[in-house]
Amino acid sequence: MAHARQTFERRQLGLTLRRLREQAGRSQQAAGDVVGKARTRIVELEDGRTRLNPDELLRLLDFYGVAGEERQTVLDLGALARERQKKRAHTDLLPGSFQRFADLEASATEINCYEFGIVPGLLQSLGYVRASIDDGDGIWWESSHASQEQRIRFRLERQAKTLEAPEPKTLRFVITEDALRGAVGSPEVMREQRRHILGLLANNPNLVVQVLRSETYGNPARGSGLTVLLFGGKGSPIGFSTVVYGPSTYFDQEPDTAALLRGFQRIQGLALNPRESARLIRQIDKETDHA
Repeated sequence: MAHARQTFERRQLGLTLRRLREQAGRSQQAAGDVVGKARTRIVELEDGRTRLNPDELLRLLDFYGVAGEERQTVLDLGALARERQKKRAHTDLLPGSFQRFADLEASATEINCYEFGIVPGLLQSLGYVRASIDDGDGIWWESSHASQEQRIRFRLERQAKTLEAPEPKTLRFVITEDALRGAVGSPEVMREQRRHILGLLANNPNLVVQVLRSETYGNPARGSGLTVLLFGGKGSPIGFSTVVYGPSTYFDQEPDTAALLRGFQRIQGLALNPRESARLIRQIDKETDHA
């Protein structure tokens, strides 16, 4: 196991192995013993700062009890992590990409997120989650009740890991006004959603939500969405630009993440401040109550 430069693929592999180890109830010391290395090397592995050879990775997967498609996906991640080429963007084509995005979110110290026309997943109420998944069922994926329930559980678990993290994260969101007035599920679902955001704000001092009014000019990301994840001293920022359909694409090179962060900061400056935003959410709720 050699020391290696931290790359996006190595970070993905490390976070995946950390999740699998925790699910298996194994310690870092026990994992190190399996591959004949010190616990500190497992720490470096899970931080994306070292890599495994194929035999060592197989031994860890056996130790964690990983089988089937998930096992093959981790082996494919391991192969990508051993590549040396430097990429401008990273396209995640492997199964389970949403789980790896959630792993990145869970490991971030700061999340900066802007969405156009939809409430971001981390802020969605249960009714909104269910309705938005219902809207895509049978279109973006094969219709299945079991699959729907699995997607709902995943979204709620993702929220809990991020919003209820032992070490609170700095969370900044900008939501467009039309997302708060939107037609997801039913008027009752939208009312629940607006009140859910207000409840999150009341209970999460590290959460900032700003609303971008519909009549605002100068939005550099109109019609799209973006997320920039920061990791403190554990890695360089990672940027993500949302798409309706297709593979997830990430950016970890400084020119790209700097541009995405500038875009987010410009949108923040155009949006209402947090107090005005909360007032507008309550105002929209009152308007719809009397409609």
